[in-house]
Amino acid sequence: MSNLVRLIIGFALLGAAVALFIFGHWGWGIPAVLFSIFIFITYFYNENMLIAQWYLRKDNMPKAEVFLGKITNYEKQLNKMQYGYFHLLVGLIESRKAPLKSEKYFKNALSLGLHMDHNVAMAKLSLAGIAMAKRNKREAQMYLAEAKKADKNKLLADQIKQMKDQLGMLDKQQQVRYSHR
Repeated sequence: MSNLVRLIIGFALLGAAVALFIFGHWGWGIPAVLFSIFIFITYFYNENMLIAQWYLRKDNMPKAEVFLGKITNYEKQLNKMQYGYFHLLVGLIESRKAPLKSEKYFKNALSLGLHMDHNVAMAKLSLAGIAMAKRNKREAQMYLAEAKKADKNKLLADQIKQMKDQLGMLDKQQQVRYSHR
């Protein structure tokens, strides 16, 4: 459902609730107000994205992918603040199936804007992992430094440290490979 339709339904339901209050039907007016508040909340936070995030936390990728698949045209169905988060969620799901193909989603998420620092750090950490998979050490170090700077609450400190250790091992593997020639 598009956001414009959500707003129209929300305001119509709120108007009906006010009319119910005026005519003295408080028992029907209170649920109507609560339901209109719920509709206004779904304007800012799409229900499919909320459910997909919940399934991602439960590590149930197929169900999360189903709910993200219900968003057919994200520009019409989502608020502009959610565009980046939509691409971040799609990138996280895609990274489980084909990590190198998820790079475009993470870059789109960063370009469209993520408002929370730990989400920016997660996207940059994922991009660092993709750069490591491509054996691009300079780009991986750049993304790791940006992820460390964005992770102000140290939520991803362990993952960043592991990634730096793996980057160091990547150097050792290249040295061993070149020493045998």
